[in-house]
Amino acid sequence: MFRMGEFAKLNKISIKTLRYYDELKLLVPIKVDTKTGYRYYSAKQIPRLNRIMALKDLGLSLNQINNVIDNEMSREIMISMLEEKQKEINNIIKYEKRRLIRLENLIARVNEEETFMLKYDVVLKQAESRKVAFLRDVIEDYSKQHDLWKELMAYLQKNKVNIVGTCMSMYYDEGYKENDVDVEVMSGIDKDIRETDRIKVREVSKIETAACTVHKGNYEDISMAYNVLLKWIEENQYKVVGPNREMYLEGPWSTKNPEEYITEIQIPVAKI
Repeated sequence: MFRMGEFAKLNKISIKTLRYYDELKLLVPIKVDTKTGYRYYSAKQIPRLNRIMALKDLGLSLNQINNVIDNEMSREIMISMLEEKQKEINNIIKYEKRRLIRLENLIARVNEEETFMLKYDVVLKQAESRKVAFLRDVIEDYSKQHDLWKELMAYLQKNKVNIVGTCMSMYYDEGYKENDVDVEVMSGIDKDIRETDRIKVREVSKIETAACTVHKGNYEDISMAYNVLLKWIEENQYKVVGPNREMYLEGPWSTKNPEEYITEIQIPVAKI
């Protein structure tokens, strides 16, 4: 037999953790000295402790571990639980891989920031008014904008409406938001259609002066184009006077390569 301190040291686990496992009846000492209160463990308990530590490392809760090692759940339920944990870990890996790609892209952009800045030309121009069908909503994040486009396009197709000109989005939040984004997706149309509670028709107002630049590439990298525009607006003593627009010249409907997407950004401005 081993005293608690010895057992903890040999198995590279803290005494505090052993006490906690005892409280949960997860790993109970084989003997407790009634006079001294010393707790004793046996080498025969090491396999059980190893299983506990392995399952804990997989992310299972101590209650789940208790059920698994005490055989209180069927083999099928245990496999299902472990497969669910496997799925959760795979999702985490996918998410972290995407984060890694974004990090690598950011490092590349920082290293080549001056080159990136030079590829954007800013021009001032008017944006003409046009009749559009539009759908405005507050979406969870930018990836959900795709759902708005699907809904709008399905309705236009159902009503046999021809799309006129370039589709675009308008963003109404005062500052940048990653969540709860107030966005409007719209498409030029060649005739009036019956409105619904979500899809409406209106005349998009003309912009007298808009600071514009064209971004070529993935939507995830469009922030650099906005940085260039805002820097230009400030340096040339303009102010923003309306919601910015994104005009989608080339996109997923015309190419499978995100690096070939072409987006024109228009920000309404006025001289200070």
